[in-house]
Amino acid sequence: MAEPTPRRNEPRLRPAPLLFEPAQAAEDPEHFFDLESLDDPRALLARATELSHAFRAAADRAVEYQAMAAAQLADPRRFDRLTPADIAARAEWTEDYAKKMVEFGRDLLRGVEGSGPADLV
Repeated sequence: MAEPTPRRNEPRLRPAPLLFEPAQAAEDPEHFFDLESLDDPRALLARATELSHAFRAAADRAVEYQAMAAAQLADPRRFDRLTPADIAARAEWTEDYAKKMVEFGRDLLRGVEGSGPADLV
């Protein structure tokens, strides 16, 4: 089962794999990761919980990447840097949220500097 996203100094655990569904199954609005085929409520609860944790972990990780990208785009050393308003428009955020994400991204990048690319994955 997937674990919640750890905080800064904790090791990151991998979420449960999100298996891609075949195109035919994706077209069926009642089909969702084959949950509808599970008859045992215990198995359904376990798999649905596993998927919920995986989606939450994936969303948390995606937000971290958004923050790092926002920080990089706002970096004053870049000749093509973007303002928080520009970043907000691109990401469909408010300008205040974009400013917070830039700061969060800077914090993340400071923790990542000196680490290898494998630490980001």
